[in-house]
Amino acid sequence: MQGASYSDQVNIDNEKKLRRLCRELPGFCKEFFRGIEPTTSSRTRIAYAYDLKIFFHFLEEEYPDLAEGPVNSWPVTVLDQITLTQLEEYLDYIKLYENAENRVHSNEERGRMRKTASIRSFYKFFYRKQKIKNNTASLLNMPKKHEQAIIRLEVDEIARLLDAVENGDKLTKSQQKYHNKTKNRDLALLTLLLGTGIRVSECVGLDIQDLDFDTNGMKIHRKGGTEVILYFGDEVREALLNYLDERELILPKEGSEDALFLSMQRNRISVRAVENLVKKYAKTVTTLKNITPHKLRSTYGTQLYRETGDIYLVADVLGHRDVNTTRKHYAAIEDERRRRAAGKVKLREK
Repeated sequence: MQGASYSDQVNIDNEKKLRRLCRELPGFCKEFFRGIEPTTSSRTRIAYAYDLKIFFHFLEEEYPDLAEGPVNSWPVTVLDQITLTQLEEYLDYIKLYENAENRVHSNEERGRMRKTASIRSFYKFFYRKQKIKNNTASLLNMPKKHEQAIIRLEVDEIARLLDAVENGDKLTKSQQKYHNKTKNRDLALLTLLLGTGIRVSECVGLDIQDLDFDTNGMKIHRKGGTEVILYFGDEVREALLNYLDERELILPKEGSEDALFLSMQRNRISVRAVENLVKKYAKTVTTLKNITPHKLRSTYGTQLYRETGDIYLVADVLGHRDVNTTRKHYAAIEDERRRRAAGKVKLREK
């Protein structure tokens, strides 16, 4: 599709991938994906498709007599034949399994929760459509998820991370060979992530024309497809302008002419490349924390909440649809604020 924006192109590519995956799934799965399209992103539907592929591969391997013919010819009524015990066996199976390509995979708590939610949504859809008689998956217990501490950078670590990008003296010798070529880009990218809290997918999707330096604003495409304008501070502005001076001298490859951040190959930088560069620089600052682009997002949210105390503002800027999602992430800081409130109100003068 000529002239498509980055987010539009991602959706097109995901739609093509979903169609390919559907060829390996029972035909009735297409109805499910059509039904959830208005309320889900293309990335979410791809995740559902992969989960269903694993589910039907398990059934085909463990219960070959469940239905006649290849999996992609199975009727929707097969769902009524699957027992609760078989569904529970599937949840046990996904802890460690081999896929159709004989690759070994494992799922921790988070992965098992998502795959359980996928199956429950799948059954619920066809039960509501009256295509099956029983919603057996509704009886599944969600795997217990243990709360984990949120990993984020502290203020001094943020400064050391940006210093590491500027200096490059803590990188390996092989990394230092390319450092001067990518320093301004990397500094602009990390400063933007740390200074605005945008998602890595939103960052790589930025075009040059999405930036407005008169207002220090930028237009981003949120995960659900909506466009919003966020604003950045002077540190982000300076880092972006320094990089753009250099960016003007680079001749991008076809299809990446508008991209803000370019790879060494002069293509739009990928999510994986950003993940790798964050990991590369973060290792020079801390070896105890596994820092990813999402952890930089958590770092920004923490700093913003500490400065403003406004959980609704943090939720809005981070693009959380439900403020309770934000509250859950920053509960420890809320507790810290409540502790500071103790004794602030005097009941009687001494």
